[in-house]
Amino acid sequence: MRDVNPTPAPHRRSFLKYTGALGAAAALSSTLGACSSGPESTNDTGGSGSGQNATLTAVIGYGNDGSWDPTQTASAFCMAANNHVYEGLLDTDPISREPYAALATQVPTDLTGTSWKFTLRAGATFHDGKPVTADDVVFVFDRILDPKTQTLAKGFFAPWLKEVRKIDAQNVELVLKFPFPEGISRLTLAKIMPQHVFSLPGAWDDAIKGKAIGSGPYRQTAHHPKSNTTFEAFAAYNGPRRAAFKKMNWLTIVDAAPRVAKISGASAGAQIADNIPYANIAQLRKGGMTVQGGAGMNNLFLMFNTKHKPFDDVRVRQALRYAIDTGKMVEVALKGHGKPSSSFLNEANPSYRPAKTVYSYDPEKAKKLLKAAGVKGLKIEILSVNVSWIVDCLPTIKASWDAIGVETTLSPQETTAVFTKMDQKQDYQVVAAASNPNQFGLDADLIMHYNYGPQNLWMGYARWAGDPVARQLFKDMDRATQEPDADKKKTMIQDYIDVVAEQAVLYPVVHNELMTAWNPRRLAGIRPQPYPGINLLQAKWV
Repeated sequence: MRDVNPTPAPHRRSFLKYTGALGAAAALSSTLGACSSGPESTNDTGGSGSGQNATLTAVIGYGNDGSWDPTQTASAFCMAANNHVYEGLLDTDPISREPYAALATQVPTDLTGTSWKFTLRAGATFHDGKPVTADDVVFVFDRILDPKTQTLAKGFFAPWLKEVRKIDAQNVELVLKFPFPEGISRLTLAKIMPQHVFSLPGAWDDAIKGKAIGSGPYRQTAHHPKSNTTFEAFAAYNGPRRAAFKKMNWLTIVDAAPRVAKISGASAGAQIADNIPYANIAQLRKGGMTVQGGAGMNNLFLMFNTKHKPFDDVRVRQALRYAIDTGKMVEVALKGHGKPSSSFLNEANPSYRPAKTVYSYDPEKAKKLLKAAGVKGLKIEILSVNVSWIVDCLPTIKASWDAIGVETTLSPQETTAVFTKMDQKQDYQVVAAASNPNQFGLDADLIMHYNYGPQNLWMGYARWAGDPVARQLFKDMDRATQEPDADKKKTMIQDYIDVVAEQAVLYPVVHNELMTAWNPRRLAGIRPQPYPGINLLQAKWV
């Protein structure tokens, strides 16, 4: 299965059926088997209609057959869809990421304490007509915080959230372990799900396969894995961002050529598409489409197997970084829509500062580092996901490493194949893949813990968690999480990112821009995201 997806490939394939990014690795094959069939649905393809009753057709460049369980998923398609189907107590604006009241009636104003109280919106109902209650809120958070249940969301909440208590049917209290203002924005990652549906036997497996019942402005009407998912406006929705489209049909088209063709020409079958290849921008604009990008955390990263010599030597990892002609990569592969990374964070992140170690193109320094490490005659196979823009970048890496005497072989493979090897702990040297933690937010603490931590999935792949430098890094990260002073916390995060940059175990090579195209004669209110997917909660027909 091919998933052209610029977020960490294993999570975008949502292979985390029973475990999350901060837990032990799951068996990829079992989840893929689970997502190969969906829940019972009709053959609804979205209908047609005209004018204001027309069906909005969107083309998503990622698979819809990943996990739809909001506590587990990092699938681009599924997360984007869930933002229309479900609500959190609070949700965040897709661009500014500012929190707003969703199921809750207001955003807390005092974030300095360890108790947040929320009142649920009066009259809020799930898509099956049952009312949303405090029991549903507690049900979801209990699952997330359950030490026996490994979920992706656990890593976003467990470090700072102690428990969620029911006050009465319409009121809940979140009890924090220590003051943590950043947690307010993270509440959008805890989508409230009906206890009466998802507490039944086998219901979480159904959620993985695509069953989605929330309280949001759109309800899911059909789900066909690897084909399309359809939605319609939920008539009983009384929240802040009402549905503007009577029906929506989201097509999953992973391959670039048919995806672009679907929104091209006078007879275009869709009004909006994400994941637009750079090479097609001019063509689409000439045809009257608006094409805009969002620059964020999207990146090509390299991950080294630190148990495979000589990659246990930081000088070797650094040498291979300095050897890459990132300027050429941006010019040739990304057509100018990117920047060489100067930190783990992208430059627009509020916590960004240039790292003390910036891997500018310096082949002579690379050669000296290899010599100092006693390495010569090195042969490397780069195991890579076959995401189209990643594949476009690989020749630059090969040419750069070949030029310093490192014989390099490229091995792009299906995303599932790459991370099956990781899960099975097979030997490898270097992995090239893509990541975009911005789908979870802009919080630097969250972003760094998504990638680094003592029981973190990625650190298991890199086999670095037991290194003394890593152990100290994790302690520094935990201290930063608990630091109450915002400015001090920011500095502490920047300081430990310096360590991450110097060690170069898992680190971005370039940050690139994601492109979205839409028909401005039909749609208004579209804002391109700097992370995969689309958000249509403020869009409307022209």
